[in-house]
Amino acid sequence: MFWHVYSRACQCPELVKTVLATDDKRIFKAATDLDVPVMMTRRDHISGTDRVLEAALGMGIPGNAVVVNIQGDEPALEPAMLSQLLKPFISPEVMVSTLAQKIDAEKALNPDIVKVVPALNGRALYFSRSPIPFYRDDEHGEHFGHIGLYAFRMDILKKFVHLGPGHLEKIEKLEQLRLLENGIPIHVVITDYESVSVDRPEDLTIVSRLLFRKVNPKPSPL
Repeated sequence: MFWHVYSRACQCPELVKTVLATDDKRIFKAATDLDVPVMMTRRDHISGTDRVLEAALGMGIPGNAVVVNIQGDEPALEPAMLSQLLKPFISPEVMVSTLAQKIDAEKALNPDIVKVVPALNGRALYFSRSPIPFYRDDEHGEHFGHIGLYAFRMDILKKFVHLGPGHLEKIEKLEQLRLLENGIPIHVVITDYESVSVDRPEDLTIVSRLLFRKVNPKPSPL
């Protein structure tokens, strides 16, 4: 699965270098066997972002650079999604960005699919495992499902780890809430690209079908 993530990430022209960070010797060996650049990290990290910071520090990334956290459970990742994720950093005011996609009301009920409510200026108001916003009069209202991709300015990535887990983060088990609780805005980019993360074994079937469609697209009509 991580090989698919790595291979697709390498197709993004904005990324200078892509490295797998892990604390598992089995993954480290598999990455080495597949010629995927890999770094061994500590096992006591409380979040994936803490692990990303350790890797970024080990790579000597400067404070003004942008670090992208690509989670290994997104094998159907579209490289163009990473370009969309990075585009907001044209503005010096953007510190953190992430992606979201429109989802239906049924998917919004799934706690494994994190929902986000963006403001009119594109900044996230809140993330939750609950179906937000709550539509009092329209049960088929619009929802946005969060896609687990993040981009941080290096200095903000350091600050994130220094802050430690927040109250809301502990309740929802969503590390991005640490930023919102501390007044650090997250810019949300709405994408039309389809992406499915692997949260449970049964998700592998869904993702396998999606990958097959990407490799074998339907022929264009004459």
